[in-house]
Parts: sequence; structure tokens; C-alpha cells
Amino acid sequence: MSQLETLINSSDENLLTLLSSLCQGAIAIDQQCRVVWLSEQYREFLNLPSDAPLTGQPVEEILPTTQLPRVVKTGQPSFLDLMQINNRWCAVTRLPLKNPDGSVFGAIGFIFYDNLNNLQPLFDKFARLKKQLVSENLLRTSKYELDDLVGDSVPLLKVRRQALRAAQLDTTILLLGETGTGKELLAQGIHNASPRRDGPFVGINMAALPETLVESELFGAVAGAFTGATKSGRQGKIQLAAGGTLFLDEIADISAAIQAKLLRVLQEREVEALGSNRLEKIDVRIIAATSRNLKQLVDQGRFREDLYYRLNVLPLRLPALRERRSDIPALCSHLLQKIARDSGLPAQELSSEAITWLQQYHWPGNVRELHNRLERACVMAEQNAIYPDDLGADDIAQTTPAFSANSLSQIRSQAEVSSLQQALQQCQHNKTQAAKLLGISRATLYNRIKRLKL
Repeated sequence: MSQLETLINSSDENLLTLLSSLCQGAIAIDQQCRVVWLSEQYREFLNLPSDAPLTGQPVEEILPTTQLPRVVKTGQPSFLDLMQINNRWCAVTRLPLKNPDGSVFGAIGFIFYDNLNNLQPLFDKFARLKKQLVSENLLRTSKYELDDLVGDSVPLLKVRRQALRAAQLDTTILLLGETGTGKELLAQGIHNASPRRDGPFVGINMAALPETLVESELFGAVAGAFTGATKSGRQGKIQLAAGGTLFLDEIADISAAIQAKLLRVLQEREVEALGSNRLEKIDVRIIAATSRNLKQLVDQGRFREDLYYRLNVLPLRLPALRERRSDIPALCSHLLQKIARDSGLPAQELSSEAITWLQQYHWPGNVRELHNRLERACVMAEQNAIYPDDLGADDIAQTTPAFSANSLSQIRSQAEVSSLQQALQQCQHNKTQAAKLLGISRATLYNRIKRLKL
């Protein structure tokens, strides 16, 4: 008999009755994550027959999505979470049961609300509080500052110093770096460190925009400029960023026509809306970013040389994650805390084996891929720490070929091919999902598939 079973059997039945009356269902498990006690309300909630034997069964056989085993293994409570049981969303609380010495001998879970409308006053109060904080300037209007570039490696410290100096100059900046290195984070950090910090920060991913919408999205449109345009016309992202910063991500993907109009903005500081014959003066600082070799595109005749030099006034290159491996432990700690806040799950810790694997992996998707792998691990981990297989190490090992004494570029290409193939297979060749798994944009995934001739 487990310690929890002994406790329940020796307790007054009124205690269990009291627990049942305080909520809409309660369940207790022991240290081996087996069901020790289940209230009648919980049994009814699960639509289980009253005579169905449940005691001693693994809790995950009854509740496949339960987080109670994690509470047992981590010893950390989950005070408020949303869980779907039999297609009904519920607000639940999970608590570890501990001995006086702090060791965990079980856990108990409660269903407090199966009608989330009862929680609406709480959501409304939170929304009012957040609005008040914003109005009092206690929350940042742009999300990131330069200090949010986590790490103290030499390459990162260098780019942070360069960014701080560049922020003071009101000129165009070009951010270079592989996909997932944090170019938008750096752009927001530069904005918040600049004299334009009180103005708007407007970001747009050029690769994600359909070609037919790029011009109106960037430069705006007058009424009736195209089918579907509003009667009052619309402001473009450049006008919305007036007095602040406009961030153009994946700048290499814009067409020749848009390149010409953007050049006018940079040269003359004026913009012409779609369907208009009037030029409008504009005060905006442009930060562009690309993961591609713009100079090579210029040489190939695919990007305007004059625009390239206008953009390349202050180039800043973000290091790839494999170039700053010493930052990985600090980055993981930061990201795991963020994931815990966003998901409501207890913060997870990395095992020494996981840290070693993370520092040896080649990271084709950089920090974005690191975040995605950690998020996956926080969901999949079944022990009291994260291990390499929780991060997907086994999947990669099964698809990674043994390397011979090839050149560094060949090794990188082989590793990139392996990662792409593994992601595509895992996502049944759904390219949108594969790009998300790798932490890259869909446009970047298509470019790599084409370049590697997959």
C-alpha cells in the first residue's frame, strides 16, 4: 500500500467529502502516477460507470492529456490551467503532495469550473489592469530592447555594441544573418535605444506578402485604387511608421517595381500611394533585414545596385547560434522561463546530457529552432528534467548520415539536407508545418529545398 493510500484509508471520510464539495471533481495519484482516489463528480465528468475499477490504474490511461505526472516528478504546482476533458474546457488546479522533508509522494487535481463564462470577470479585470499599465507607460510599446539579446559571447557582445552606436544615428540599417538569429528582436532593440523610441515601430515580412498586396501594404492606396479598396483609402506601413521606425524583413524578396519605389523613399524621403499622383513627405527610419546574400543578388541582376547601397549604409551581422555556443545555457534558461509563463506549465530544467547535446547540435534554424525544440520538450518531457530525446535528438540521429573527412561546407550541406528531410518526413511533407518545426519561414524553406535540389 502506497503512502497516499495509507493516508486516505486512515483519514476521516469527511475529509474526502469536503474535498469533493469544494470543486466539481477531484482525483489523487501516488508517486507511481497510479489513481488512488477519484471523486464521484470526477467519475461522472469522465462518463465512467460507477462500478468501473479505477484504483491502481495509471492515470494517463484514464486522462491521456493529464499533467498530474509532471506535478509528481517536478514537485511544482500548477495553480490555474485550462484542460479539455470529454470535449469540455475546464479550469483546473494541480498540487503536489509532499512529506515534511519536501519529498513528493503523490499529487491531487481539482476541476473548479467547467463553464469558463464564470471566469470572464477575471479575464476582464486582467485586461483592464494591462490597459492601465500601458497607459502609465509601465509596459513597453515595442517588445524588445538590446538587453533582450541574451548571452555574453564575444560575437554577441560585438553586435550589441555596434547596434547601440547605430541606434544613435538616424540612418538606414541593414541587418544580416541566417533565419532565426533574431533580426526583428535586434531591430526593435535598436528602435528602443534610438531617439525615435517614442514613435511607432512597424514591422512587415516582405516574403509573407502576396505580390499583389505589397505595394498597397507598403505605400498605401487612395480610394478606388484597386478592386476591393476601401472608400476612404488606406495608409501604408510607411505612413503608419511616421516619426518612428519601419522594419522590412526579408527585403531580398521584393520585386523590381517595389525596389524602385522604395529607393525613392530612401533618397527623397517621400512616398506615393497606389493610385495617387501626389507625393507625400515622410519622416521614417528604415531598418531592413535579409538572410540572403544581397551583393550576390546584385551581381546576378536580381536586386538593384543603387538600392543595395542605400540599404547597406550601416550593416550589422547577427552571429549564427553555432558561432556562439557558449550562450546556449543562458538562452535556454531564458526561453524555458518564457515558455513556462506563456503555457502556464512549471518551468523545466535541462539535464547535463541535454545541455551537451544542445551545444553540439549544428542549429540550422538558430534561436528560433532552439525555442521550438525547447517548447516541444516542455510538452513531451516525462521525467523531472529535459533529456536529449525530449528535444528530438533520436529523430535527428536516425536520419543523419555518418560524416567522412569532407570539407566544412560539405558537412554543413549534409547536415542541412538531413534536417530538412527529417522535418518534411515528420510533417508528412506539409511545408508550412515543416518550416515551423525548423524555426524558419516558408519562403526560406522553399529556397533551401531549391538550393539543395531536394
